[in-house]
Amino acid sequence: MKLYYIGIFRNSTKPAVELCAAKDLSSFSFFERKSVGEFLTFFGTTVAERTAPSQRQSVEENEYIAHTYARSDGVAGVIIADKEYPIRVAYSLLNRLLDQFLTQFPRGQWSQGDVTLQFPDLESSLIKYQNPHQADSIMRVQQELDETKIVLHKAIESVLQRGEELDSLVAKSSALSTTSKMFYKEAKKTNSCCIIA
Repeated sequence: MKLYYIGIFRNSTKPAVELCAAKDLSSFSFFERKSVGEFLTFFGTTVAERTAPSQRQSVEENEYIAHTYARSDGVAGVIIADKEYPIRVAYSLLNRLLDQFLTQFPRGQWSQGDVTLQFPDLESSLIKYQNPHQADSIMRVQQELDETKIVLHKAIESVLQRGEELDSLVAKSSALSTTSKMFYKEAKKTNSCCIIA
């Protein structure tokens, strides 16, 4: 799971304008970073522009997927990640970041012109949400539940295995008792014909 890009756009005008963005290009070689960064910006701009207000959509392009949430007040958030990144976490992060953005920057600061804003929460969220299991409380609880479930399954399997072993011991003991009774009878017969008085 990898998170590559988080961007906030003004999508009330065409073309959409990137207001602020954060990128993690560390998984690419030095020579690829510029072109990959341009691709992520272009992909984010295109998806933000084509998402209707009050809509959410996920658009797939090769090994990338862009999760977009366009609000009715003219801003849209875009997260670009790999296909394994959880959708629920992406949309909850977008919702939180857009709320913080609109609280920090009133509409008059971004509604007109080519504006680039400094929004440090994007960078910190990009780092924090690289591991969605640690960043998202619901995913963390789900992971703990999965781990507990695995431990319980192992415990149940070991109990069942012990039960099967007990069943086989009981079956062997009943077979042994039948065999020992037969041996006793045969020994008694053999000993009774050899008695000399």
